[in-house]
Amino acid sequence: MSYDRYVAICRPLQYPVLMRSKICNIMSVAAWFWSAFQALSCYLYVLPLPYCKSNVINHYLCDYPALIQLSCSDNSAFVRSTYFGNFMVLLIPISVILASYIAILLQVLRARSSGSSHKALGTCLSHLCVVGIFYSMAMFTYMTPYTAEKSMINSVFTTIVPAMLNPFIYSLRNRDVLAALRRLCAKCILCK
Repeated sequence: MSYDRYVAICRPLQYPVLMRSKICNIMSVAAWFWSAFQALSCYLYVLPLPYCKSNVINHYLCDYPALIQLSCSDNSAFVRSTYFGNFMVLLIPISVILASYIAILLQVLRARSSGSSHKALGTCLSHLCVVGIFYSMAMFTYMTPYTAEKSMINSVFTTIVPAMLNPFIYSLRNRDVLAALRRLCAKCILCK
């Protein structure tokens, strides 16, 4: 989405060329391939591990960090390599997203029309909020040492909260919703 917004705002005349279906398909396949490779390599390592502890996983999901905790073998090298892989899986998309939005911000600042720049920033800000929530939770989940309690809370925040906030954040672009929210806030302030 950030690349789409970048092309639409910074290179509008080249949009049909830069966003043709072949390029979109390549980006999608690359994202799916890298994620599938990362997940498959983790699970291929975890499946043959010897498990000598309890077979009860204290988690909502059967995720590989929870399985590693049950193993009785030394997995420190795998954990380090997994942190590096997770870092790359998070760093590359965040870098592309931030670069796109920095380019959009610079383009908007150069624009003379405040109406079009306000609309462009409003469109990008909602996406940036959702992406920021998702990636901050994902970083907190996968880039910090594993504990069962923290991981269960983070899995809720990573899977449910961004999806729940998504309609709310995108509806804030609607003028009627903003007016209703302002009226609600004004009533709350007057009630106190």
